[in-house]
Amino acid sequence: MNYTIFDTPIVRSLVRWFSILFLWLNGWRISGRLPQAPKMVLIAAPHTSNWDLPYMLFVAFALRAKVYWMGKDAIFSWPFGRLFKWLGGIPIDRSQANNVVAQSIDQFVRSDKLILTVPPAGTRKRVLNWKTGFYHIAHGAGVPIAMGFLDYNKKLGGIGPVLQPTGDIEADMVAIRSFYEDISGKYPLKSISAAVVKPTPVA
Repeated sequence: MNYTIFDTPIVRSLVRWFSILFLWLNGWRISGRLPQAPKMVLIAAPHTSNWDLPYMLFVAFALRAKVYWMGKDAIFSWPFGRLFKWLGGIPIDRSQANNVVAQSIDQFVRSDKLILTVPPAGTRKRVLNWKTGFYHIAHGAGVPIAMGFLDYNKKLGGIGPVLQPTGDIEADMVAIRSFYEDISGKYPLKSISAAVVKPTPVA
């Protein structure tokens, strides 16, 4: 994943303080802290609105997390494409079959530090099942899954529990679901609390 991200002390500090100010002005609070693990898959959920991306980035920057995130390739067109890549965006072509899981695992193997953010729902629309690509990436790479969240009802965003995948996907997904059950997305009917979580084909 050869994508650029801001990586100078001055810019990092400016972006972090801008993020903290933006969240504060909008009444948002931050919960949790960045796990100590150098490599992890960070769940971004619930995903129900276009606002999830900027809020997720602001929370991540406020927590000093250098994150890379996946997004559909359409949002990387002009005029924001270069900016999104600079902010850690990785375009994904969902119209074609591609081995995103294998490529992501390989990147983890070749990286000393990597936080890869993945929205399990894969779309802002209401879904009945989460895609499980994020799980297969984490399990295949031997890295933990950190549960990032945005609760619009409480205006609270941050990072919750960390789960090390066991390989028993059904049991692990039950544990993940239990954390997100009471978290409300911007449009609650599209949130995980209104959906069923079960393994689906690898994303």
